[in-house]
Amino acid sequence: MLVKLINKSLSLLVLLRYGKLPVDVRYYYRHTYYCQLVQLKYLLRDYVFKSKYKKIAFSGEFAPEVEFVLPFAYWHYKNGTLRQTTSSRYTRELYFFSPDHQESIDNRSDKGNYNYEMPRVLYSQDYNMHKWAQVPLKETYRNDIYVYDKPLLVIANRYNSEWDGPPISFYDIPLLSFIIEKLKNSYTIVYNRPLAENITPDNSAVYDLHEYEWLKQEHPEVLSLEELYQENRGGARNFNHLQLMIYANADRFISIHGGTAALASYFGGINLILSKKGPEHHFDCFHKLFPKLSGATILHARTDQEVQAYVEQYFVVHTPEALKQSLP
Repeated sequence: MLVKLINKSLSLLVLLRYGKLPVDVRYYYRHTYYCQLVQLKYLLRDYVFKSKYKKIAFSGEFAPEVEFVLPFAYWHYKNGTLRQTTSSRYTRELYFFSPDHQESIDNRSDKGNYNYEMPRVLYSQDYNMHKWAQVPLKETYRNDIYVYDKPLLVIANRYNSEWDGPPISFYDIPLLSFIIEKLKNSYTIVYNRPLAENITPDNSAVYDLHEYEWLKQEHPEVLSLEELYQENRGGARNFNHLQLMIYANADRFISIHGGTAALASYFGGINLILSKKGPEHHFDCFHKLFPKLSGATILHARTDQEVQAYVEQYFVVHTPEALKQSLP
């Protein structure tokens, strides 16, 4: 009864303050207010008593997990209040700092996104989150194994259903061809589009872009993360672990809307994100939230043509000296 009353009150507040906004984004404003209210009940336990009491469990999609849940858990770890974390398979390396991490969730779900025990869920008009801290994935997983003659550049692609429809934001073969031809002489390129068997499934269907066959034939110089995982000379415990090891050694990323882009934003340098549609545009997540994950420079492209322009401007280098100067 109390929860319903609070939600009705918050809905009225949002209507009065943001009534001119579309209905499909207004409820995210209410979610932010509700998340802030929930945190008030932990005021004494988080700031006064500070015992190891906090159990954090999340069953939602990968993007909100790395954007909100993981930094929330790390804040509690640094605060001395983290007791346990629970998430899906292949996440132990993400929660490397957790004193007790459980991998007990077999399927991610969009319903699991609406976990108001977090400082934020999904999208927000306010990313000034007090119980949120950068997670040092780059420092933790940087290594001497995946080091090459040329600097690493990761192309992190996906080809999944979006909003119960066909794929919208993805790098097709013509765009991949443009990127690779422009950059292969300056970088060691690693291509990453995880196969379904290497990730925890959610509500999105994974389709086949048939680019792996094309890459082998047209660009054998490009390294596939799938093949690196089969080789596994770094002794990765799972595919996600290898992703962290490769990403930690890179300073340039070309990624796609969603969790793919969020993870790539954890490793500094420059991350070019193709996102053609989504609430992220309204809430300006790529400029207000994603840079917080590591201090990375985020470039948001809305079209294939903008991707090409950003590649030309920020990634193409004509001399080794210029490349060294461009690196963070």
